[in-house]
Amino acid sequence: MSLSNTVVFLTRFLSTIIIILCITARDSLELHLPSSNGTSASPPVSSPLQLLIHDQYVLIDNGIVGLNISKPEGSINGISYNGVDNLLEVLNPEFNRGYWDLVWIGNGSIGKKGSLDRLEGTDFKVMLENEEQIEVSFSRTWNFSLEGKLVPLNVDKRFIVLRGSSGFYSYGIYEHVKGWPAFNLTNTRIAFKPRKDMFHYMAIADNRQRYMPLPDDREPDRGQELAYPEAVLLVNPIEPEFKGEVDDKYEYSVENKDNRVHGWISSDPPIGFWQITPGDEFRSGGPLKQCLTSHVGPTNLAIFHSTHYSGEDLIMKFGSDEEWKKVYGPIFMYMNSFSNGGDDPLQELWEDAKNQMKVEVQSWPYDFLESNEFPARDQRGNISGRLLVHDRYVSKEHMPADGAFVGLAAPGDVGSWQREAKGYQFWARADKHGYFSINNTRVGNYNLYAWVPGFIGDYQYDVPVTITAGVEMDVGCLVYEPSRDGPTLWEIGIPDRTAAEFFVPDPNPKYINKLYVNHTDKFRQYGLWERYTDLYPETDLVYTNGLNDYKKDWFFAQVTRKVDNNTYQDTTWQIRFSLDAVEDSESYKLRIALATAHVSELQVRINDPKANPPDFSSGVIGKDNTIARHGIHGLYWLFNIDVPGSKLVEGNNTIFLTRTNSTSPFQGIMYDYIRLEGPPDLNKNLGLQ
Repeated sequence: MSLSNTVVFLTRFLSTIIIILCITARDSLELHLPSSNGTSASPPVSSPLQLLIHDQYVLIDNGIVGLNISKPEGSINGISYNGVDNLLEVLNPEFNRGYWDLVWIGNGSIGKKGSLDRLEGTDFKVMLENEEQIEVSFSRTWNFSLEGKLVPLNVDKRFIVLRGSSGFYSYGIYEHVKGWPAFNLTNTRIAFKPRKDMFHYMAIADNRQRYMPLPDDREPDRGQELAYPEAVLLVNPIEPEFKGEVDDKYEYSVENKDNRVHGWISSDPPIGFWQITPGDEFRSGGPLKQCLTSHVGPTNLAIFHSTHYSGEDLIMKFGSDEEWKKVYGPIFMYMNSFSNGGDDPLQELWEDAKNQMKVEVQSWPYDFLESNEFPARDQRGNISGRLLVHDRYVSKEHMPADGAFVGLAAPGDVGSWQREAKGYQFWARADKHGYFSINNTRVGNYNLYAWVPGFIGDYQYDVPVTITAGVEMDVGCLVYEPSRDGPTLWEIGIPDRTAAEFFVPDPNPKYINKLYVNHTDKFRQYGLWERYTDLYPETDLVYTNGLNDYKKDWFFAQVTRKVDNNTYQDTTWQIRFSLDAVEDSESYKLRIALATAHVSELQVRINDPKANPPDFSSGVIGKDNTIARHGIHGLYWLFNIDVPGSKLVEGNNTIFLTRTNSTSPFQGIMYDYIRLEGPPDLNKNLGLQ
């Protein structure tokens, strides 16, 4: 062994000894279940906060949880809890256990996946140390000597440990200074790698949890890579029960609005390792944006920004003259344990994690951060109002926007919030009467946006909204008039921005994830795109209004047809319908809402399948990649197509929907909703007015 290697070995050995000495013996921590009044029935046992600063490590301990963080890089090398020296994967290099990172593309270029930056700090600072709290900072200041090597951002990563807390907090501050190089940012996150010899059970929702395969099962001698590297068929897993299953991290994606708590459980000893995200103002793309959570590794992710299920539209593009600063987080990493000998430790640990999530949500926004960039509750504002819907072909009266998503986001065009990433967003759900309240909003200028399940399109309040500290703004009664020209002649689907109501086939028995067998989310199974060719090997889908049922007869995604291993065909679906009368001189309206699109062109033809040019073309749109990633929606598109009455005939008519541009199995579109409207005055004949 060389002298330099010997020095490194001895340094790490001594650091380990220091960790063991600093993290004092502690009482076994029982799972603290809530009592009937919502308080903790068995609060954790803690000891005074301790902070030890070593040459290469920072050690923080509160008697419940201990952190070992590399200095000055700011990677989490170890998390001790309940008698276990390290909950993170000790077989991984220290920089690959708990870390912040991002993916960026320099010089404003496009078409590349980008470079990974681990965001390693160069400066360490204690921001606060007292009996109640320790907060430390690991920062890096950018300068032009780093151009092309590191992302042109100032980065400040913070970690907080509170007295008596069974976990720790982390948040980061990113800043781009005017005059610095232009660049694109595609993804940023915190990642944790719990120990694979302990954490085998994963939970991300009440109905999405299970024992998971080992990462070893994905290796070439045990797993077979499928259509893309993330999807692996387990052919010789260590545990035989997983043989024949498909493992793919995208099968565990979650929408922002539901992404509050997820993590892993160890059976021996019974310990939970959880990530809790009590607020999501910093997340991009709005409440329906989907992100990765936990997956085989075991891996636990806090995704702050990504282009998954959205593609290039959500790449953050910074110009050299652009000033920008944003706080990501805080998130709370929570640990719990069970020692009461109950009937189901797995579920009790999960229920406790959900209860802790509720506590954190009630505490949001936190008031203990040592940064002026994260405003406390009294430095924020609230906005409230009522949203009604006026669609005279549904009701003569204004209808409450029951369950509407109402939000504040950066000023932009109608619906621009789903493609917005640089600013903050704040969302709430309206009650059954249409009343909404968006609380704890950062000071700033916004537009007020909304969309209402059951109605197409997007609403935008026509008055800009300025939030100031302490403001209680009431915008009164707002009315959304969704796109409508005439009465509904027929419709397919439910306008809810997903394709979930359509027919989702059973997966090929060779490629299943047992979690999603007989599950409401069966669309998360691998390879469903290939089932279209199985069901329609030569001819395409034909749907007859009044005869077919979209729940059974409308395939959830219009994809390519596979001809052989390397050849794919365009597909043309038909909608057949009958009209008793047609007004030749009037205009009809065809409204097509798409739930997602991936490198596809939608062409529409009325009663002439060979019309050239088509009556409508979307052009090539979308890079959501939703089909490959087992989603049921990506970005929302709405097309309003004029149909001259002269194109229609009395009796039988056919609309041809052709999806073109077919070079891979993953190109396709998902429909959200389709409606044909008659001319405005046709309502008189139908008795609607």
